[in-house]
Amino acid sequence: MKTLRFVLGDQLSQKISVLRGSDPTSDIILMVEVQAEAVSVRHHKKKIAFILASMRSFAETLRGQGFIVDYVKMDDPANMGTFGGELERAILRHRPDSLAMTRASEWRVLEMQRQWAESLDLNVSLLDDDRFLCDEPRFRAWASGRKSFVMEHFYRDMRRQTGLLMEGDQPAGGRWNFDHDNRKPAKPDLFMLPPRQFPPSALTQEVIDLVAVRFADHFGDLEPFWFATSATEAELARDHFLAHHLPRFGETQDAMLEGQAFLNHAVLSLYLNLGLLEPLDLCRRAELEWRAGRAPLAAVEGFIRQIIGWREYVRGIYWLHAPDYQGFNHLEAKRPLPALYWTGQTKMACMRAAVGQTKREAYAHHIQRLMVTGNFALLAGLDPHEVHEWYLSVYADAFEWVEMPNTIGMALYADGGIMASKPYAASGAYINKMSDYCARCAYAPAVKAGPQACPFNPLYWDFIGRNEDKLGSNPRMGPVYATWRKMGTVRREEIKVDSQRILEALDNGRL
Repeated sequence: MKTLRFVLGDQLSQKISVLRGSDPTSDIILMVEVQAEAVSVRHHKKKIAFILASMRSFAETLRGQGFIVDYVKMDDPANMGTFGGELERAILRHRPDSLAMTRASEWRVLEMQRQWAESLDLNVSLLDDDRFLCDEPRFRAWASGRKSFVMEHFYRDMRRQTGLLMEGDQPAGGRWNFDHDNRKPAKPDLFMLPPRQFPPSALTQEVIDLVAVRFADHFGDLEPFWFATSATEAELARDHFLAHHLPRFGETQDAMLEGQAFLNHAVLSLYLNLGLLEPLDLCRRAELEWRAGRAPLAAVEGFIRQIIGWREYVRGIYWLHAPDYQGFNHLEAKRPLPALYWTGQTKMACMRAAVGQTKREAYAHHIQRLMVTGNFALLAGLDPHEVHEWYLSVYADAFEWVEMPNTIGMALYADGGIMASKPYAASGAYINKMSDYCARCAYAPAVKAGPQACPFNPLYWDFIGRNEDKLGSNPRMGPVYATWRKMGTVRREEIKVDSQRILEALDNGRL
């Protein structure tokens, strides 16, 4: 009996459910590169190259193990350009008895899979993606009956489930969360190592050349290209992080420095999200670093929380509310995404640094995303769907299941508080505290009004004022609104005038 096993581009794990029990002598593994997915949003050139090169490397690994792999390249003249078209062609080529697939990570593609299961004259198996630690039914059970979905509560359950950093039924060190010991500003360090980087193989260079021509008008710099594109390389990147960066990860995880894109961040999420690394294995290796005395508990706890806490939690939120989540707009924000998100051309040093780094690396760490580009989008009232598509486009680790809740829920509060108990809104003081950007900025974080004021300052209070009907009764916003209500008419008018001037400059490319 011949089975066609369809592997998607973010399912590059030999432990993926669709490959289990496969017969190398008769089964066909199908992998396809399709134009429609590369342009579903205008993905960063480096992101496209990373995914395609990793797919080709994975196919070669499978072939080396004796599997029959039917791999359709994007520049194949017969390529139909869509998943559906290529699946139909493969069925005609191989005449399989059955089709097996692992559930897609994105609602849109999962709907395609469900339609194929109904329409094809084949026995179709749609298998769970059990690479994650909390499946959809379990998350629904956890969420059932809750008025709010506090990540910290979910995270503690995941700690108990996995046994990570546990001493019996108690958390190691007597605390679940060591944030108090983390999140400090950083100082420039000329000797800080970058993440492990890999020169492109011949296979990867072929993909780079393809992307350079085929997606020349997409956002981002294609080269230098240094991402791992195989499990072996990803494991080397993992080991480099554990040895050289994990010990200081916690204390600098929220810091931002001009010219230092990575600090002590792992830059492993793109490998996790493609399947080149396994989340539980990565967490266990981090835990071993603490138990061996090579990394402090605060750093290891903070790192593990990002994986079994945030990563699993946002996936649960995505599937709990899909497909409606992308349409949420609780604050009724409607301003179009301004050009500076693509050009990086602005006098604001923090936005210039975050967007410029994103253009070069297809990467920015979580505070740059949340508290710089996300915070600005929130305060300026940018359209949540346009902001969501920008984040999905520009980051190599951005897949809809993880990006959408982080953008629409965490950064923009467009879900009305499903994920966050209050908006992550901040003035220029936060960025000045956690970065060195402000020292070289045309605007001053200490100035609250007038042309020299950091744009975050007037926009923050304008955001507070225009959303009082939706946020004014939020208990966590009480002190902020107490201050707002004490402001006199003159100060409120000054904020309104400054904000209007800033938004006009934003729209005209002069900010």
